[in-house]
Amino acid sequence: MKNEETLKRLKIVEGHMHGVIRMIEEDAYCIDVIRQIQAVQAALNKVSSGILENHLNSCVTTAIRGEDPAERERVLKEITDVFETATKV
Repeated sequence: MKNEETLKRLKIVEGHMHGVIRMIEEDAYCIDVIRQIQAVQAALNKVSSGILENHLNSCVTTAIRGEDPAERERVLKEITDVFETATKV
């Protein structure tokens, strides 16, 4: 996912978040609010996946092909840490 596409998606998410805030301010039906929050979460997950894909295809690939074993281990540990954090949420 290119930066332009990432920013476009994030701006859409931002708009949805403003809508969720407005729903709370207007005391909207709880289930409707939850569904909108779930849609925001799904959109953010898609953005996150795109950013991760770019990272794997650029930074990680470069580190794995590089000469520095410490750098290879560092980027692989970063990926592991991201997945560990994601499963804690």
